[in-house]
Amino acid sequence: MDLPPVGLGTMGLSDPSTVTTAIDLGYRHLDTAQIYENEGIVGEGIAAASIDRSELLVATKLWTDRLAGDDVRRGTEASLDRLGLDRVDLLYVHRPRDDYAPDETLPALDAVRADGLTAHVGLSNFEPAQLETAREHLDAPIAAHQVEFHPFFARQALLDDAQAHGYPLVAYSPLAGGAVFEDPTITEIAADHDTTPAAVSLAWVLSHDNVVTIPKASSPTHLRANREAAALELDAAEIDRIDAIDREEELYPE
Repeated sequence: MDLPPVGLGTMGLSDPSTVTTAIDLGYRHLDTAQIYENEGIVGEGIAAASIDRSELLVATKLWTDRLAGDDVRRGTEASLDRLGLDRVDLLYVHRPRDDYAPDETLPALDAVRADGLTAHVGLSNFEPAQLETAREHLDAPIAAHQVEFHPFFARQALLDDAQAHGYPLVAYSPLAGGAVFEDPTITEIAADHDTTPAAVSLAWVLSHDNVVTIPKASSPTHLRANREAAALELDAAEIDRIDAIDREEELYPE
């Protein structure tokens, strides 16, 4: 998939005007999920925007209790009803556990894709071996893989898989839950560029081939700043400094 460098993550968003504002500011990739319990909010924000639906890329994720073969279609239709859409552009398996069974879940996702309820099938929070198994059961290539990815937690094996197979890695929590604001390396690099630690963290994420990101923001100021971070270029030495940070923090372990 050809995803914009910066999309909008919506976990925790409760005001549809935030989604509308993001669209008005140029966001075209909107990401939600059943477990966020705000698909209706995202749908209201889309409906209020003065833009053609065809210009947006809307993604949602089936939660782990909607992954049994017989539940995939019902779960997808329920998400579409809440979003007020007749299809999504990208439908993810949120986590490969509980009702997930690759030989049942993935063919069921292929079926809803074939019937036009989604344009693409993606995966989220998979391990390399699980990605390989998924490829054995999906008719179409994996369209995207969404994972936690930031300066304090970046799985090289998952990046390698995305690059080897030519799909985007969609980085969630690119600001490490705000921890990047306190890291001395990142704050020093931000000062050198007269910018914010958030912009540096986003620029570092986007410096990797095949990686896009979906930071959450609610104010127009932060929405603008996150999109503008895509234009910030870090040099090789700055990237190496961030790579060398001796700190590992996974915010959302399995």
